[in-house]
Amino acid sequence: MKSSESKVESKLVLAKNLNFNDKKLQLIELFVQEVLNYNQKYNLISRNSEKDIWNRHVLDSAQLVKHIDHKNFNSLSDLGTGAGFPGIILSIFYSDVLTFHVKLYEKSKVKVKFIKGIIEKLALKRVCLYDNDYQYHILDANYIVCRAFKKLPEILRISRETIKKPHKLIVMMGKSAQDELNKASKGMIYKYKLVPSITESDSKILLVDATK
Repeated sequence: MKSSESKVESKLVLAKNLNFNDKKLQLIELFVQEVLNYNQKYNLISRNSEKDIWNRHVLDSAQLVKHIDHKNFNSLSDLGTGAGFPGIILSIFYSDVLTFHVKLYEKSKVKVKFIKGIIEKLALKRVCLYDNDYQYHILDANYIVCRAFKKLPEILRISRETIKKPHKLIVMMGKSAQDELNKASKGMIYKYKLVPSITESDSKILLVDATK
């Protein structure tokens, strides 16, 4: 699929299925252009994924809004936000929800500098960026999201040992999701389920309800 076709199709899904309005789509347009510009000099995302950035990164991140209840919960943390996928995309979506707060964690100095600039350029409110390792903070959020962060056993350990409960854990996984989950879930006391990704037929999203 050509880059232009991917963009058009992704924007249709964002608007019709995920309720991104025109203002939010404009902010995403600006964000994507900044990512691509910055990526010419620094490695924010894979060069191979640039042509399909709208599907592979934007829509892939945006689909998480279907699994977040912002009316009954008010905070989200993105561990290892990288170039801002999904953290900045989610910050844009919830930018008009005055009671919802987003925390971004990233230790790469290059990516931290980029994210700081993006938050300022897009005038995003209620977004906090922590420019060092998540381990130096008490993680306290209703939702914890992880995309290309760490291996599943380590993510589950972090959830179990370092994050205040209750919280809901959302982990974006690839085609080996079921095998990884089978190995990592032995003895896990949390309720969980795997749901399909809307961007890749083989990819899954792990939803974990960490209650105690």
